[in-house]
Amino acid sequence: MATKRMTPGFSDQVMSLVKSLRSNSPDCVAAGVVDMSTGMLLSYETVDNHPPEVLDLLAGATLDLFQGRTVVMIEDIFKERRGVADDTHFFQEILVNSENLTHLFVRMNEQQDVVAVIVCRKSVNVGMLLAQARRVVREHSL
Repeated sequence: MATKRMTPGFSDQVMSLVKSLRSNSPDCVAAGVVDMSTGMLLSYETVDNHPPEVLDLLAGATLDLFQGRTVVMIEDIFKERRGVADDTHFFQEILVNSENLTHLFVRMNEQQDVVAVIVCRKSVNVGMLLAQARRVVREHSL
């Protein structure tokens, strides 16, 4: 069965999502979309030039955050205890603050293995960032 990522227009949808995240997220310096099933950064926009190695590592870091061995173990324990039998993931959003930046990782609603990444200045209003990111992700179902 073909996945939605193989359908015509998916690339355009991803690029549209990235542009919308970049323009609608407050204090945004970069946005991108990661496909965790392939480990690829599908698209990104940034105000700075970054070495290709850093961009390659972003996809791997996103995979580790959402589907690292320990995270999967925690999710499996919760599913077992709650009697959940589907493949839904518990961790939907992850916020990471570094020294100068705030990084928000948000799973897409329809395609749980696709994650939107938004990077903002650390001075960002986190509540506004979450509200805007959730709105944009909801409007761009992939």
